[in-house]
Order: sequence, then C-alpha cells, then structure tokens
Amino acid sequence: MQNIIFGIITIVISSVFYFYAWKNYKSENYGFSVFFIVLGGLTFFAFTASDFFLHAWDERYHALVAKNLIKHPLVPTLYDNPILSYDYKMWVGNHIWLHKQPVSLWLMAGSMRIFGVNEISLRLPSIIMSSIGIFLSFKIGTFFTNKKVGVLAAFLFSVNGLIIEMTAGRVATDHVDIAFMFFILLAVFLTTQFIERKSLLFSLLIGLSIGAAILTKWLAGLIVLPIWLVLVWGSKSFTIKSLILHFFLILFTILLVALPWQHYIFSQFPLEAAYESNFNMRHFTEVIEERSGSVFYFIKKIRINYGELIYLPLLWLVWTTFKKPRNYKKIALCIWFLIPLFIFSLAKTKMQGYLLFTAPALFIISSAFFFELQAYKGRILTRWISNLILALLIILPIRYGIERMKPFEKRDRNPQWTLELKELNKKNVQNGILFNYNNPIEAMFYTDFVAYSILPSKEKLEQLKNEGYIIFINDNGNIGNIVDVEGINIIKLTTANK
Repeated sequence: MQNIIFGIITIVISSVFYFYAWKNYKSENYGFSVFFIVLGGLTFFAFTASDFFLHAWDERYHALVAKNLIKHPLVPTLYDNPILSYDYKMWVGNHIWLHKQPVSLWLMAGSMRIFGVNEISLRLPSIIMSSIGIFLSFKIGTFFTNKKVGVLAAFLFSVNGLIIEMTAGRVATDHVDIAFMFFILLAVFLTTQFIERKSLLFSLLIGLSIGAAILTKWLAGLIVLPIWLVLVWGSKSFTIKSLILHFFLILFTILLVALPWQHYIFSQFPLEAAYESNFNMRHFTEVIEERSGSVFYFIKKIRINYGELIYLPLLWLVWTTFKKPRNYKKIALCIWFLIPLFIFSLAKTKMQGYLLFTAPALFIISSAFFFELQAYKGRILTRWISNLILALLIILPIRYGIERMKPFEKRDRNPQWTLELKELNKKNVQNGILFNYNNPIEAMFYTDFVAYSILPSKEKLEQLKNEGYIIFINDNGNIGNIVDVEGINIIKLTTANK
C-alpha cells in the first residue's frame, strides 16, 4: 500500500514538472523546458531507485565489490576474506573479482564512502548520470537537428523504462551499463563541442571519456571514434592534417587512460585476468549462462524498450540517409545504432542491456522523425493516420516507462530480510561467519560477516572456531545435529524471494 501512495505522489509531481516543460516548450523557452524534463526524469529515477534491498541480478554483486573497494580501491574482491576454498573462475563466488572493468564500481564505492554503505548511495551515481544524460541528449539532439528535436529526445530519455529500471538496479547489467551509456553520451557531446569550438582541450576530454567508457565495459566504447570521424569530417571545418592530429591525440589519451589498468590486473592477478579476458570473448562464440537469442533478438527487443513504432523512425533514417548519403549527421546516427546492432546480433550471448549505450541515438532518431512527420502530415499519409502515429510515438514510451516503474503495484520495498541483516550487523561481531544462508552476497553487503549458503561439516566448524572465528548458522529447519556443536550461534533469518 505504501508503494502505491508514493507511486501516486511521484506521478503527480512528475506530471507537474512535465506540464511546465511543455508550457516552456510552447513558449520556445527550451532551456527551461529541459530543466523541468530533467526534474521529471529525476523524480522517476529517485522513486524507482528507492527499493531498500539489493536486487538479485546483477546489482548485489556490483554492490558487494564496490563496498570492498572502499577499503582497497585497487583490489576488487567479492569474497574479501574467503574462509572456504573457491574457484577463481566462478564470478558469483570467487575472491579477486575482475568480471567487470572498474570505473562504475569505483563510482559506487566513492558514493558509499561519502554517504555510507546503503542502497541509495549505491545507486546515486546512476541517478546523477541518468539525469545528466537527459540534458546531454538535448544538447546532442540540438546539434544534430534543432532545439525542438533536442527537447523531445530529452523527454524520451527521461521516461524510458529500461533506463529507469537500470538506474534503480532492478534488471541485469544495471549500474555498469548506465555508466557506460553516460560516458559514450558524454564523448559524443564533447565531439559536438569540439566541432564548434575547435579546442585541443575537447580532444583530451573526448579521449578521457572514451577511456572511461572502456574502463566501464570494454571495447564497445570505441564506437565513438567512427562517429567522431564522420562528424568532424562532415563539418568541413578541419584540414586533413588537423583531423589526423586530433584523432591521434584522442587515441593517445584513450590508451593513457585504459591501458594501465589492464597491465596492472594481468601482472597482479594473472589467472583471473586471463580467464575473464577469455570469458568476455566467449560471449561472441557461445551462449553464456543461458543468455541466448536469435539474430533478431535486439530487433525484437527495441519495440519493447522503445515502443512498437520504433521501426518507423529507423526505416526513415536508413532511407533518407541512403537518398542523401552526404548527410554526415545522419550517417553518424546510423553508426551509433546500426554498427552495435549488427555486431551484438551476431554474438551468441545476448542481453537487452548490451545496446543501452545506443539508446540516446534512438531518442534523437525518433524525435527527428516525429517532427519530420508532423511537418509533412497529410501529404504522404492521411492526416488522421499521421496524428495517430505522432501520438503513439509519445504515448507508447510513456506507457512502458510507467509499467517498469511499477508505481501502482503492491510491493514491499523495505523487506524483512534486509531489516534482519541490518539488525544482525549491530552486534559488531569480529571475525563473524554466517553459514546456511541463501543470500550470502546480500549478507556480506549489509553486515561485516563472511557468509555462505552451504553448511560445512562439524569438523570444519570446530576448526574455524579454534581459529578464532565466531560462527553463526541460519536455522532453515534443516541443520541436523549441528546444534550439538558447542559455541555455535543458531539464528533464524528470513531470506529474499528470488
């Protein structure tokens, strides 16, 4: 019931923001319009991110690694103190954790270092980056076309259900893909600023942003380079010599940012680094963790994530680009979306978040198509069909955004199991181990215990006790005669529903 009340309040507040955004848009006060759109999107992000528990995939793992990074920023660990043996190849239960590049994890760790280890500070970087992303979409959309297109692109960003869910950590790849999208978006924005200002500083910042993208989710961040080349060449504001100079400056900066970490992990953690590098490549050649899909997986997914009519703007873009191949801005938009679509469609392992970094391009494409159709309605299609398409281009994304926020759903956003773990942590136990608990990753985030889902033998428990560990065992009704072991603390904890 509480979620429904807050959901209604959220919808009302955001509706007020969007109303004022529309009023300013109609008055051509585009800056204020985008300001209110950012506030509306921020309201959505904050509401959805206010789940006071860790989500199962993949947020809980990112959260625990980020928490451990607070203590040692250059040593990413999942099990910070692995009491039992582990397989370094198992990213869901190993010690040194190199399953993701470090930047998004550092951002989460930094936020929790400042604001405390909790769910909101964990998600705060994603909330901030998504909110800034709304503004960047406006600026890039304005560069590609005009301010009206930029405003609508910003609005589509702010209500997008997938971005809202990922900002909240509710779906797989969560904060990592939000950070990756942000750095790609930032690099494209800086490219537009470089073209307008021709400053060496922007080349350095572009390289820094691409390097940060690579240090977030690896080499897909290089998609900015062909976008940069097309836009800079198409601007006709640079000589070939100048273009080459700036291009190599960007490349040098990228290498300067991204390579040291790769050298570091391969020298310090060679087994884990080599395995994870090979594991990443295997995503293209085999299905990992049952994340399969046909070659049309992403083509089908975009209608769910961006509205069923998304195919019309895409067809329009391809057709108009083919008709006028010297429109470099449209070519850049094609590169931004179509190249990743083609590459990831060929990969065997597929997840919807893989193409999130192309979302801003889709918003700009949809917005440009909207105004193109509005200008020509009644000439190509009958007026009522054109008006219906225009309405659905707005309504469908809003609908999906609200569906994914779940503002009117009865849901426990502060569940008992998290309260119990937080209460357990108040015991201030030193060298505590929790066994037989089905949510060990969450337990290690909320407490200072080392936690396992398994129940070891009596002999192992005696050994650990003699080594000075304080042992807690969760009584799930199936602990047998473990209760006979002297000095063992038996407790009863609720586990999360997964």
